[in-house]
Amino acid sequence: VQSDTSPECMMAALLLRRDKKSTAAHLKSDLNRTDNSSGVRQLQELLDSVLNPEKPAADTEALDWCKCLIAGGEGFEEFCKTVRSYDNATLCGLVWTANFVAYRCRTCGISPCMSLCAECFNNGDHTGHDFNMFRSQAGGACDCGDSNVMRETGRHRLRTGENVPSVPRDLILMSEMVLPRFIICIIQYLRDGYTEPDTSTERDLQKVLQQLEPQISFLEELTKMGGAMRTVLTKILTNQQTFKDLSMGQEENVFAKKNYENYLSALKNSGLVSVEQKAQTGAAEPTRGSETGEDQDGGQSIGQRKRVKLSSTTKDPSIMDSLKHKCFLEELLFWTIKYEFPQKMVTFLLNMLPDQDYKITFTKTFVQHYAFIMKTLMKSQESDTMSNRIVHISVQLFSNEDLARHVTEECQLLDIMVTVLLYMMESCLIKSELQDEENSRHVVVNCSEALLKNNTYWPLVSDFINILSHQSVAKKFLEDHSLLMLWMSFVSFFQGMNLNKRELSEHVEFESQTYYAAFAAELEACAQPMWGLLTHCKVKETQEYTKTVVRYCLETLQIWFDAIGFVDELAPNQVTFHLPLHRYYAMFLSKAVKCQGIDLESLLPDQEMLMRIMVHPLQIQASLSEIHSNMWVRNGLQIKGQAMTYVQSHFCNSMIDPDIFLLQVCASRLDPDYFISSVFERFKVVDLLTMASVHQNTVLDGEQERPMLEGALTFLVILSSLRIHLGMADDEILRAEMVSQLCMNDRTHSSLLDLIPENPNPKSGIVPGSCSFEEMLSVVADFKAPVFELGGSMQQGMYTPKAEVWEKEFDPIMVILRTVYRRDVQSAMDRYSAFLKQSGMHTTGNPWPPYKERTPLHPCYKGLDRLLHCKTLHIVIFTLLYKIWLDHSNMSEHVLCMVLYLIELGLDNQVEEDKEDEVRPSEHCHDSWFPGTNLLSNLHHVINYVRVRVPETAPEVKREREPPASTSAEASNFGQNVREAQVFSLVAERRRKFQEIINRSSTEASQAVRPKSSSTRWVPPGTPPQLVTEILEIHESMLSLLIKLHQKLSAKQNSLSATWLEDMDANPNRHVHGDGITAIERILTKAATRSHQSKRSIQEICGKVFPPVAPKKNSPTAKKTMDKEERRQRARERQQKLLAEFASRQKSFMETAMDVESPDTEAAMDLGASEVKESEVLYDCVICGQSGPSTEDRPTGLVVLLQASSVLGHRCKSDEAKKLPTTDEERIYPADTCGAAHDVRLALMQSFFKDSSCLQSVSIGWDGGVYVQTCGHTLHIDCHKSYMESLRNDQGMQGFSVDKGEFTCPLCRQFANSVLPCRPGRSTEVVSWHMSTNKKTSVLVKEVEDLQEQLGLFPVSTTSNLSKEMELVIKDIKNTTQRKYMDYGKNPGSPDNDFLFMYSVARTNLELELVHRGGNLCSGGASGAAKRSCLNQLFHVLAMHMRLYSIDSAYNPWTRLTQPEENNCLDDERPEVPMLFRDCPSLLIIFVLTMPQPLRKEHFICLVRTLYNLQYTQALAALSAKFSPEERQAWSTSGTLKKVMEISPSSPYYLYHPIICCPVRLLLLFHTSPLLCLPEEEEFSGLAGCLGLLDPAPQPSNPMYSASCLDWTVSAFDLMSQWCSEVTGLADTQTLLVQDLQWASPHLLHLPDNYNTIFQYYHKKACTACKKVPKDPALCLICGTFVCLKGLCCKQQGICECVWHSQHCGAATGIFLLINASVVIIIRGHRFCLWGSVYLDAHGEEDRDLRRGKPLFLCVERYRVLEQQWVSHTFDHINKRWGPHYNGL
Repeated sequence: VQSDTSPECMMAALLLRRDKKSTAAHLKSDLNRTDNSSGVRQLQELLDSVLNPEKPAADTEALDWCKCLIAGGEGFEEFCKTVRSYDNATLCGLVWTANFVAYRCRTCGISPCMSLCAECFNNGDHTGHDFNMFRSQAGGACDCGDSNVMRETGRHRLRTGENVPSVPRDLILMSEMVLPRFIICIIQYLRDGYTEPDTSTERDLQKVLQQLEPQISFLEELTKMGGAMRTVLTKILTNQQTFKDLSMGQEENVFAKKNYENYLSALKNSGLVSVEQKAQTGAAEPTRGSETGEDQDGGQSIGQRKRVKLSSTTKDPSIMDSLKHKCFLEELLFWTIKYEFPQKMVTFLLNMLPDQDYKITFTKTFVQHYAFIMKTLMKSQESDTMSNRIVHISVQLFSNEDLARHVTEECQLLDIMVTVLLYMMESCLIKSELQDEENSRHVVVNCSEALLKNNTYWPLVSDFINILSHQSVAKKFLEDHSLLMLWMSFVSFFQGMNLNKRELSEHVEFESQTYYAAFAAELEACAQPMWGLLTHCKVKETQEYTKTVVRYCLETLQIWFDAIGFVDELAPNQVTFHLPLHRYYAMFLSKAVKCQGIDLESLLPDQEMLMRIMVHPLQIQASLSEIHSNMWVRNGLQIKGQAMTYVQSHFCNSMIDPDIFLLQVCASRLDPDYFISSVFERFKVVDLLTMASVHQNTVLDGEQERPMLEGALTFLVILSSLRIHLGMADDEILRAEMVSQLCMNDRTHSSLLDLIPENPNPKSGIVPGSCSFEEMLSVVADFKAPVFELGGSMQQGMYTPKAEVWEKEFDPIMVILRTVYRRDVQSAMDRYSAFLKQSGMHTTGNPWPPYKERTPLHPCYKGLDRLLHCKTLHIVIFTLLYKIWLDHSNMSEHVLCMVLYLIELGLDNQVEEDKEDEVRPSEHCHDSWFPGTNLLSNLHHVINYVRVRVPETAPEVKREREPPASTSAEASNFGQNVREAQVFSLVAERRRKFQEIINRSSTEASQAVRPKSSSTRWVPPGTPPQLVTEILEIHESMLSLLIKLHQKLSAKQNSLSATWLEDMDANPNRHVHGDGITAIERILTKAATRSHQSKRSIQEICGKVFPPVAPKKNSPTAKKTMDKEERRQRARERQQKLLAEFASRQKSFMETAMDVESPDTEAAMDLGASEVKESEVLYDCVICGQSGPSTEDRPTGLVVLLQASSVLGHRCKSDEAKKLPTTDEERIYPADTCGAAHDVRLALMQSFFKDSSCLQSVSIGWDGGVYVQTCGHTLHIDCHKSYMESLRNDQGMQGFSVDKGEFTCPLCRQFANSVLPCRPGRSTEVVSWHMSTNKKTSVLVKEVEDLQEQLGLFPVSTTSNLSKEMELVIKDIKNTTQRKYMDYGKNPGSPDNDFLFMYSVARTNLELELVHRGGNLCSGGASGAAKRSCLNQLFHVLAMHMRLYSIDSAYNPWTRLTQPEENNCLDDERPEVPMLFRDCPSLLIIFVLTMPQPLRKEHFICLVRTLYNLQYTQALAALSAKFSPEERQAWSTSGTLKKVMEISPSSPYYLYHPIICCPVRLLLLFHTSPLLCLPEEEEFSGLAGCLGLLDPAPQPSNPMYSASCLDWTVSAFDLMSQWCSEVTGLADTQTLLVQDLQWASPHLLHLPDNYNTIFQYYHKKACTACKKVPKDPALCLICGTFVCLKGLCCKQQGICECVWHSQHCGAATGIFLLINASVVIIIRGHRFCLWGSVYLDAHGEEDRDLRRGKPLFLCVERYRVLEQQWVSHTFDHINKRWGPHYNGL
């Protein structure tokens, strides 16, 4: 503030001191007067002092003033509300940043970039539409209501602007005055804070932005007030006058001046070509940088390379110039760019877009700054983030066709884009090394530059593709020839990039990965714009465009050939996969013929040019073969990667398809002999094509010859049979693509969508053709619903080809073309043969790939058939048939298959003979082989003698050297043969043809090259042995060779009788599927039906009986090549056989292992056997393989897994699963679970009774109990120790922690962590168990009492190994669970506590066994479980441990159970727990475990009867406790207890039958008869029979009474009275009397059907601990708790929340649903695994990470499997991929 004390300053100072609100109100009223000059002045003064840019930006005082002033005296919140009520916007316009969840509906979108926010999406009706949810990558904005981008169908009615009243003037008056000053203030901060990159670090800019955060947020808040406020802002931002007035700052303000200069210097360098460069080039050419002094690539040995003369080619030099600004908006955008697009600024600029005026101005401003944006992007360190922000803006502007057209016309958007693209790529050009390295003038992009490697160019390219998708813009582009030419020169930068040179000696040291960048660049920068342009060249009206593009393509290609110095021979051992110019040319040709009806001739260049165009694509095809033949192995894996990417589904229709089409065009127009010989020469197999059995190949190794020959033939088959661009309709193409993918493997819907090459303009999202993807899929494939095996991997829904598709449409050629991995071809063939076997069409041997009829050729391409009818090919075919027949080396079944395929294609595609063609110069070296070119007539042409060049050592030489027969006649005959003998030299033929084409005009065409001389060209001079010419006698025709091969294949002499053709006519359909024999028959039949001559020849040849072919003795090569394939086949069969044998042995071993080694030998023994052997139980050790008893010194143990479990504790009363809450109203209450109920009960008891007594009256372990399970295998404990040592040393063993004692069973690999020792035992115990007894109950009671006195006596010495091991196991068991689940007593660690824990382990395991059997014992559901149960061993270990504690006999519950006590006057401070409150099953387990083993059956039954009495009494007491006083009265008057006993059956005691019986029953599992299979009603009687409560055979007719099982030894009345008296007078009698004994089986939460319900509620829900929305929210599926996965905010003691929760909720087992990924993860102890998803889409597929965003629905089967694995504790066994989580989840 200035120092002079003028009244104004005083005024401002006064105002500043006053209360903000009243000042604002006062000023507002001043300003509303007609003469408002004083108000204006006062306001300006105030603002001068408040908004002073010299104050630090962090000072928020200024912001508060602004808020008050704008609101004009009322509160800012109310003001916002008022302004919002005048909002007239019809667009939603919500702007979001990266990671926001939005929706896209393809049914409603006009532009493929259309997106909606969740609110608009849910308010609209999109039922049945094709929509998906997606996570925004770069940010976006909601398009709801924008008719340029979205159809009316999906719009929900926003309040429309018609009936909104207009804004009162005074409401926004203050805003109009204050905001310009506020904005210039922000701009001044930005000017001041900016320093050029060389002096500043990145961080300084961030600091400036952080300080400005509140100010920019305030602007953002203003934009959210709706249309009214946006209009005000637009006026301010676009008003040029305001900008002029305020931009410079006041004259006298030094600070503002300095700012302004800072701004001007920043502007100076904003042009594409910097000021210095301009200065260098001098004034003559103001904008053209002709020769720059610096070398831009940091001296990449190119010297002073000329820059592409950008400026000379662009029409408007202003693109290159510095920027000039006319309004705030422009400068704000400028600083946004300079500061590299801070998120808040971007959001502010985008939030304004719903305002139409703003949108247009902003788009123009954006285009004006476009070059500058890209220049900044190239220099940026954070180019990724910046790219996203740029696209966030540009996609909003350029998706709108009107806007795009507008700026294209007014601001030359297209010129700018192409120029900037050129400028960008220019920074990373290098000299091309293709062809002629020294003299090459061609430059290509260098793929290892950051610009390409990091894909920095993508924002620009993506914008370019986006605007080309608008027809009006694309037309403008196609009409502008200078632009097209520029574009072609841009494309040529990519032509020949990433050149591969074959390494011939050393393996390459460093494998470059540049090919990723190269393929991405060609696809994004060349192919996608090409597809964009092609979509607008679909109709006749656009013919001119296509012609123009084709013309420029050819011109640019010619320039390229000249630049690389290419004439006709390729430089060897080089290949580039990138030929975008060829592909542009090919695709525009294809479109021209297919859609626009242009005549192909008019678009083709002369023959010479065609020959050149063909060379590079052909080189790629040959190189593919070379790569697969391992000729490039020294170049490393990356070269295979290139070969695979080239054919991969996202690239194939921009790469291999155009290449093959181009070759087809060349083949159809060039001389076929020339083309065929070029192919074989390029594939390097010329030397192989000789009749001689031995040859020399100077370019290939022996093992590469066969794959290369196969490659060449396969390529010819593909070339002559592929119709993708030659006449197939779009629907047919889609069908063929789909079928070929499905034949390789069954596919999921999404992978199929991904594998079908879509029309790769990525924005189109559509597959070409009228028929939709879904319709086509339903025609060709069947859906296989997901299958679920327990323990199997989770299957997804798959599509598999229908039977008729295999039968009629399987096309091996298409499969070969589309396979990325060679193994997929084999997979398709295996599936095909499996289908044939199954349907019985072909059962013997391996079928051959079927031959498929082709779509007829488009007339333009008819010439392609000439390939199949040229002598060169026929000679090759003849030679190969001959070689295969004679078993020459390197022939294979595949070669024969392809040769036959070519013959058949030739027969099916006849060529109309041109007559004048026949008159040819007589000298052609091939004419003597065949008379004409037609395959049909050449088939039966017999060839007698052939002249071959062979090494002197070859077998043919010796044979021919014998002097001819002495008679002169024969001699002369022989001489004649020599003259007739055929010579065949492909190379010579190709040279001659080439020369002929070049020298059409010249006269010496016919003698251009002497074929003889050049046929030896391949042999380097001086290679021993010398070549000599020999003559072979052949006397075969193709037909005779075919028939001989038929004979050879069927291994029958005379396999075709003379009449077989007649038999054939009867069954024409026989030939479609089969092997080589069928193929030959099919060809012969076709030949016979199409030509009488052939038919005669066939019959004639079949008529002769030929001897079988004996292998030539003197051909060593032939002998050793019993075909490799065959050998492989046999090896494969042997291997299969071995495997099968091994599997069956293993299976039988496993079965016997399971049955015999089952530790419960009692169960395994046949109890009916009369003679009982006195023998020990034998165990097999799975480590050392020895079998023997378990002894004290060398105990055997059972492999077990101990785990803590809370499954029992999570049971509820009702069988209904709890619902997962998906609204704020719903809740889950945990109080009604089993675990909670037991905790409450114990706590209540402890408050009344003696602690030690309490701890024996209940069981714990409902939560965190230890469950023991085994795989049933045993091992010596010492063997186990050494096994663990070896695991510890083998560090490769990941997945489990050896230090924690974890291991996998050595035999079945099941996960385990402990060994349970087996007690040495004799089988006599079984007998003692079964001896029947007639002692009276009273006697037994006494015996039991005596037995209990002998507690201390334990048969095992405490020092033996066995007892040591038992101690260790007990320690393991204790360590399995957490302390809090063991210490329930008042003094932790007391023996009572231990005692309780021990018998509860038994209880837990029994209860879980019951749960696994479905809650009752009716169903025999656990036969498998019984076999592998380890309860027996476990009880022995527990019993041994428990007997170390003695029960005080004074308190022994047994006496209180069996006899009334006399004196009750115990002077204890706290009483014992009354009998009626005690838990019977617990008592039973205590008794059984503490009595000496083995327990006799009579004693056991005695225990059961006594406890049954108690249980029964408890039930009665509980019932009576529930009576109302009236009921009580009625019962007591109606008679004594006796009567109660008689009536009891009618009362509901019935409920309690199973309650005691179940656990008891479990104890008997191993001791008695097999499981009962009874209906549930009869369960009780069955149990009672087994337990000896009843006679074993109850009469089924009588109803079962629970009372009839009672058996009292003393007066029932006395005993009951005594029990009752213990209870009377206690406070909480009722709660403790009524025990909850019936629990439903455990369930996971009930989930909603639609995943969206969960997602929408939880993905935005704030975490309860930190109140923030977690990055990775998760849900516990057991109890419904909402947790943060990996959230640092919720860590406790270094443990993240999921792990923490899993320890508390599931005793270290957690099942979590990850909200943002839709998958379930399992945490088990210190490990975790990804389980999979229980939500699948309509096609039965998971959508991990919600990448596809399709609607997901609950898969009930999967969820059941998950629950089943949880209840049965089998996560560890079934899920394979476990990893440590280090407490970080």
